[in-house]
Amino acid sequence: MGIINKFINELIIYDYILFGSLLILFIIFVLVGVIFRRKTLLAIFIILFAFITLFAGSIFGYIAMHQYLFKNETTIISQKKLSFTNALVVYGTVKNGSERDFKSCKITASAYKVSSNEIKNYLLKLKPIIKMSIIENDILKAQEREVKFIIEPFTYIGDYNVSIGANCK
Repeated sequence: MGIINKFINELIIYDYILFGSLLILFIIFVLVGVIFRRKTLLAIFIILFAFITLFAGSIFGYIAMHQYLFKNETTIISQKKLSFTNALVVYGTVKNGSERDFKSCKITASAYKVSSNEIKNYLLKLKPIIKMSIIENDILKAQEREVKFIIEPFTYIGDYNVSIGANCK
């Protein structure tokens, strides 16, 4: 229940516009489906399409809108595995590429195994060896902020890659 409350509290006006317009579209499609109730197959298709539009539009619309509104760029400056301790140090930057100031950014660094198989590489990115997140507050428009991660304990011996990403609001 706490996750739902947090999600609702973090909604912005554009989210309400998106969800409201999808709800209106859903109601219109259901009404059209009811109008065509004599043509059963068409009515079922329209009502099924209404539900798909409601759920898929909510999920993918929310994701796409937030990627556009809160666009950011992350780059890795350097990374080094320390020899005297089981730690990995990663330096990177986060740049605000949107037209809005960010109140907070959750920046995550992940280390994952590497394989010669492309499909396996994709799957290995989904389950990193280790990951760490930090929160940076108040990043203004076009501002670039340097971040440092000390990921420990990092005991992996084989080949690995490091990536960083940011989720800003």
